[in-house]
Amino acid sequence: MTKLVIFDLDGTLLDTMEDIANSCNHALEACGCPVRRLEEYNMLVGRGIYNLFRGALPEGSRSEEMVERMASHFIPHYNEHKCDCTKPYAGIIPMLETLEAGGISFAIASNKYQQGTEELVDKIFGRFTFVKILGQRDGKPIKPDPEIVNEAMEGIPGLRLEDVVYCGDSDVDMQTGINAGVRTIGVTWGFRTREELAAYSPWMLADSPSEISAAILHGTK
Repeated sequence: MTKLVIFDLDGTLLDTMEDIANSCNHALEACGCPVRRLEEYNMLVGRGIYNLFRGALPEGSRSEEMVERMASHFIPHYNEHKCDCTKPYAGIIPMLETLEAGGISFAIASNKYQQGTEELVDKIFGRFTFVKILGQRDGKPIKPDPEIVNEAMEGIPGLRLEDVVYCGDSDVDMQTGINAGVRTIGVTWGFRTREELAAYSPWMLADSPSEISAAILHGTK
């Protein structure tokens, strides 16, 4: 029986792409670099902001000094503009309501930096209780390292691996679940393709949030 669903944030619960792209392009311009097209960011996000910057910077400009410069421009801009276009995907709020009514607990495990993760969850999902809200933090490994899943599970004493489902939209998420030894759900409405997710043989592929709640509460998948 599932007791805890651990969600990725960007591309899974929230469509954050445009705000991330706008802030990254702001940082690129501030560093004297060409901006990226919105669609390019689909393959750049999901591995933490420093890897985002490394991917967005032109080849030959990917020094650690430039990455730090990008961060100094991106973070304050994103903190101010992170909710300009960001919104939950259709059906996410009803799914959370259904799972909550069914006694299922939630957690967040994201590669977004911790402040941004906490503030978005509080603003958009503040009426729900999350046992853990975990983002990228100094001294902590990022996904696909399984530590973030293990830490999320600490929010419910006595939880077993078979009680947990990890839900995300990318290869990184699927590998995170595999590394942690929990079931995975790949969501097809996010930033990556169904084929990318299917390659990791997830417990299920979901084309809508309602499929997730039905599978967890009623065993239909």
